Amino acid sequence: MNTDDRTVLGAPLTLTELFTRSAAAHGDSPAVSDDSGRRLTYAELDRASAELAQRLIDEGVRREDRVGIHRERDVDLVISILGVLRAGAAYVAVDLRYPKARRELMLRAADGRLTLVGPGEREQLGDQVRTMVWQYDAARALADAPKAGLPEPVLHDAACVLFTSGSTGTPKGVVVEHHNLVHFAVNPLLPQLSPADRVAQIANISFDTFHWELWSSLWAGAEIVMMPSVPDLVKGDPGRELRRRRITALLSPTMAFNHIAAEDADVFSSLRVLQTGGDVVRPAACRDVLASKFSGRLVNLYGPTEGTTAATAFTITDVAPDATSVPIGAGLAGVRLHVLDAGLRPVPKGTPGELHIGGDGVTRGYLRDPARTAERFLPDPFGTPGSVMYATGDLVSERPDGVLDYLGRNDDQVKIRGYRVEPREVERSLLACSGVLDVAVLPQGEGQDKRLVAFVVPQGRTTMPEVRAYAEATIPDYQVPSEFVQVPEIQSTPHGKRDTAALLQLLGDRDRRRSDYVAPRTDSERYLTTVWEELLGTERISVNDDFFELGGNSMLAFRMSRRINRDQAAGLGLEDVLGNTVLSDMALALDASRSKGEDA
Repeated sequence: MNTDDRTVLGAPLTLTELFTRSAAAHGDSPAVSDDSGRRLTYAELDRASAELAQRLIDEGVRREDRVGIHRERDVDLVISILGVLRAGAAYVAVDLRYPKARRELMLRAADGRLTLVGPGEREQLGDQVRTMVWQYDAARALADAPKAGLPEPVLHDAACVLFTSGSTGTPKGVVVEHHNLVHFAVNPLLPQLSPADRVAQIANISFDTFHWELWSSLWAGAEIVMMPSVPDLVKGDPGRELRRRRITALLSPTMAFNHIAAEDADVFSSLRVLQTGGDVVRPAACRDVLASKFSGRLVNLYGPTEGTTAATAFTITDVAPDATSVPIGAGLAGVRLHVLDAGLRPVPKGTPGELHIGGDGVTRGYLRDPARTAERFLPDPFGTPGSVMYATGDLVSERPDGVLDYLGRNDDQVKIRGYRVEPREVERSLLACSGVLDVAVLPQGEGQDKRLVAFVVPQGRTTMPEVRAYAEATIPDYQVPSEFVQVPEIQSTPHGKRDTAALLQLLGDRDRRRSDYVAPRTDSERYLTTVWEELLGTERISVNDDFFELGGNSMLAFRMSRRINRDQAAGLGLEDVLGNTVLSDMALALDASRSKGEDA
């Protein structure tokens, strides 16, 4: 590509320069709002972040330091990020929904100068984490102007650290620089926002899609609207909430996009821009959205964290009835894409190869881990001297027009609900449990319905519910296996390798021979059994089975509630489904909702 950031900016900028330029141009326009009614203009956000930057400098924060951000998703979160950057440091955003052990692990790995917390949040972290309690105060922001000019970061300074799954059991910290994020925020091949846009902030703040919600909005002078996270959004009526908050632009996780589109594509009808990314998008979901009341621009994004959120984009205008996949598109401006064989030689178009990403989006590497950085960040023989390309581990093929099709992975890494997960990392986490002698974690299912199953050799009388409870308390929810299966040993092949086929056969045999199976007895139980079998991709479901223990999740529960209400003319809300996860209980709740409807 010949286009680069200079085409849009005139000259390269840091994130702080990008923001202050936008604040000068859109001072009186709304910059960020949350559901509490708080709303800041660009001028107010400028003053507030400058005041916080000075506070951080007074606390000893210096250029290239790392500062944790551990707070709710509200207006103060955006101020905190800008304040850290304007102090010359890099932010490490930690999602409060993660278990305490995971949050502390991320902050220890980041080795930050301190961690910004909101009132009442200091107690959520251990004593070993140095914290600074801060909350926005308009009067103080006006009175406490910076004592002198704030430090100016340079293009290759670190802007943030994002953690991804690591096969060693420790998450990898990806160091993203200012120029990486500016390149992404202003990229002319992405949908362009305007000051009239209201952009939904729904992403996990520790996840890279947050970058589009934040930086693309601030560059355009748009308003960032802090909204419930995706799991909370689907508990209500997501379409109504998007309309109530007058959202015009949204980046939906692919899992949510696929499931919502399958049951109610009109949820997206009010949007001007709808992007999806993080996993493999279903052709049927795209067809459903294009056939709905949605009339905006639909874009499929692809890219690893190491390539700064997105490396390719594909605008979807039509999906053939017989299409089995949706392309991930061509490279963004300033991105170089190489499809290579194992010897790092280009493969012919149409031939599968590993995708390597070069250009402006390639990040610095892994925090304090030169060995792993050297494994994945390779010299780019096709770029300028000294340039680097990132080996994604993703297999793709290139069409004659340069558009890429995603084919899968060339290693054990899997996507669970849009998050990259190394099963070996989950195994190492579970082995830290005193009640676990040995464990194997294997993926099951296809596409965004993929889930993890843990085969556990317990110590003594340890039960599987106890191992599940340990997992839920120590690792993020997307890493917690959907099912824990007790086994006497992890079998090996004659070559000494783990016999995964035997474990999966054991799982299938157990389902077929289960002694606790109870067949459906009522019309509601029979109906729900059919729905569960379709959504969960499993057979022989017992009325005593639990939806989540069979691999269910919040998005599948959303689909189920919509399906039930459509098929049965019932009023069964998502909260009713989540509160009655055993099939027999859900059947009773369905009967009760029908009775209420008849009485009305």
